[in-house]
Amino acid sequence: LTELMTVVKRAVQNSLGRVSLKQSLSLLELEQQVSWIRAEVEAGSERRLSWYMLADDENALADQACGLTENDVSTIRLLNETRDMLDSPDFGTVLNACLHRGFSRLLDNLAEFFRPPPGDSALSAGPDSLAAVSLPLAKIIPIVNGQINTICSDTPSHFVQDLLMNDQVKEFAANVYETFSAPQELQK
Repeated sequence: LTELMTVVKRAVQNSLGRVSLKQSLSLLELEQQVSWIRAEVEAGSERRLSWYMLADDENALADQACGLTENDVSTIRLLNETRDMLDSPDFGTVLNACLHRGFSRLLDNLAEFFRPPPGDSALSAGPDSLAAVSLPLAKIIPIVNGQINTICSDTPSHFVQDLLMNDQVKEFAANVYETFSAPQELQK
């Protein structure tokens, strides 16, 4: 997680590091910045995103597994099978769908802060009303930070419900369940 945070921080600095806190951004400009950051993190990194979930480095794997030894064959096999699953193209598709849904929810939530004032009929009437409202970066940062609690900590979490209802997630979960529920003789 620390390494992923470092990659994200670097991407944010590359995208927004030269932007003044006083500079105003519209929702569309903010969406573009988020897209650039995502692209740098997801495609620009030397590692796949799945690596951050379960590293393929044996030392990191041993650390994540609380110092397992070769005597813990079943657990090591399970970790290796999990790593293989995380490296699969199907998992990449599901992860991308989940990330897309999460960032869509973030931008939808942020849109509420970029609404024109209720009395300003000139701005709110046009189709580009979200592009007409801009906020200084200094005001956007706490709004974005607040979305972590809004999106991830709501009880019940609408975001988690969205992910669980996603057809790709359901199909992938069913495939994993079917694969690992089969008798051992069939898997050989």
